[in-house]
Amino acid sequence: MQIFKTSIFATIVFCIGCTSGELELQPGMVINNSVKIKSGVYIFNASEDLSKPVIVIEGNNIEVDFNGAELNGANESDLPSEFKGLGILIKNSKNVKIKNLIVKGYKIGLMAEGVDSLKIMDSNFSYNYRQKLKSTFEKENVDDWMSYHHNENDEWLRYGAAIYLKNCDNALVKNLTVKGGQNGLMMTNCNNGLFYNNDISFNSAIGIGLYRSSHNRVMHNKLDWNIRGFVFGKYNRGQDSAGILAYEQSSNNIFAYNSATHSGDGFFLWAGQTTMDSGQGGCNDNLIVGNDFSYASNNGIEITFSSNEVYNNTLHGCDYGVWGGYSYKTVLKGNNFKNNNHGIAIEHGNDNRIIGNRFENDKIGVQLWERNEQPKDWGFPQNRDVSSKNYNISYNLFTNCPNPLRIKSSTNLLIDDNHFYGFYELLVAEKENDSIQIIENLIYQDTGFADADVQKQNNFIKTGYIEVDFPTEQQESLPEKLPDGIDAFLPEGHKRGRQYILVDEWGPYNFEYPAIWLSSKDDKKYTFELFGPKGNWKIVGSSGFNAFSQKAGTMPSTLVAGIDSSVKKPILKLEFIGSAFTTQFGGKHEKGKVFKFEWAAND
Repeated sequence: MQIFKTSIFATIVFCIGCTSGELELQPGMVINNSVKIKSGVYIFNASEDLSKPVIVIEGNNIEVDFNGAELNGANESDLPSEFKGLGILIKNSKNVKIKNLIVKGYKIGLMAEGVDSLKIMDSNFSYNYRQKLKSTFEKENVDDWMSYHHNENDEWLRYGAAIYLKNCDNALVKNLTVKGGQNGLMMTNCNNGLFYNNDISFNSAIGIGLYRSSHNRVMHNKLDWNIRGFVFGKYNRGQDSAGILAYEQSSNNIFAYNSATHSGDGFFLWAGQTTMDSGQGGCNDNLIVGNDFSYASNNGIEITFSSNEVYNNTLHGCDYGVWGGYSYKTVLKGNNFKNNNHGIAIEHGNDNRIIGNRFENDKIGVQLWERNEQPKDWGFPQNRDVSSKNYNISYNLFTNCPNPLRIKSSTNLLIDDNHFYGFYELLVAEKENDSIQIIENLIYQDTGFADADVQKQNNFIKTGYIEVDFPTEQQESLPEKLPDGIDAFLPEGHKRGRQYILVDEWGPYNFEYPAIWLSSKDDKKYTFELFGPKGNWKIVGSSGFNAFSQKAGTMPSTLVAGIDSSVKKPILKLEFIGSAFTTQFGGKHEKGKVFKFEWAAND
């Protein structure tokens, strides 16, 4: 492939009436007609000033086929935290189609502003900007938390993005790949769009983000491992990372049939600062259906200060399956909860329905409560009734949940036609709460917990067992799968579980290149896990270790190393020979060529 390289901006070239042949890109170029780009690698630096993009596209009813061309801005640095500038700007246009484009090495890969009916298809925006994180194996650093509560001021630009759409209605983004960056596809004031069949995974912050964006469809996307701020068994903060982020008056959207597992939150919805200050508006009437939000470091689904519908989602192995603080008139129906610390937890919610869900091996099934006082700087509780009240908890199945129901300071609850099997204490509530109605529930006499006091649950006990038809939402109320929508879910046999969330200073590990991870340690030994492509590894150097369970092996492997306590900063150096792979920063490594990698103790 031909390589084109320049380090300064050329004179602006206007492509007017380019109707034949293939166009060779030049930095500073403005494209305003349909054109096919000459294939090659274009290594063009960008200005730190985002108002000076490398390429500008402006026009109506045009198609730019990049023909597999790569626009690369990383010729002055190998570190993604040092990437700068804007690769492509599309502005003031209508019905523009971009396809077959590769962009890497920029702070913002592509920005579109004021473009109606934009289409971006079959393109790859991997390995653009990402911060170098300060959190370590030993402890979290709060500097890694992100904040963008007023994105009308383009706060997202501080953190970079593969693609940033602003004021772009009726957009279509399909078959986009974004890996090894920080933020994937970010939108502000974008409505009536369709975003599907995209793979935006293994990034250090957000997969797809919406701000003041409504009536969109986000469907059939792979959005796994978008996370930061996590070390298994030590801390699981997430630092506001998420597979999907929707906030600040983003309403009437459909989020369906996506996989957003192993992220900070699988789905993170927050009403926004406007609602927090005034109590008005919110991210309301969104439909969240048929997604897999499992193995989130924090919440499979976080929906707060708003009213939404949540149907038929999979939520396994999270801290909280659903965190729904201050949710109201929200429906949680037909969802599958398993192995969570909490299934559903809602503080200060009211008029909510929890219907026909499955809870299995969740430590707490449903937890409802309210606090004695509200934060004085929150306008929301000052302008709304935020009492915990008016719940319908019906037709749910609880299996092997030690505490199926934990209810505190909540009134007017209907608990009806639920099944309970295997628990320690079925209902934890105030001793006297006449407003909790308990009707026609069914439990097995054998609770599955030897020291459970079943007699405390007299209001629930019924002998025998009958099959109950758990209701599901009528099919016509749920979105149909798109005819060409992909199966976005993790395939059978894929690694699953929070123990496979491995985060270093550049974000989550994707299991594609050779790497060594410290999984545990004590005063005598360190235990490491080695992952990577098919091939062989060996230790070629070390400091601070005095014994190894093995000095060579194949991927994957477990390595136990004895510690020399006199060395303060141990180091382990290794080599790998095996299959070809893509490196952490997007480079290509050939089959059979030696690859060096190491582990070193953090400061």
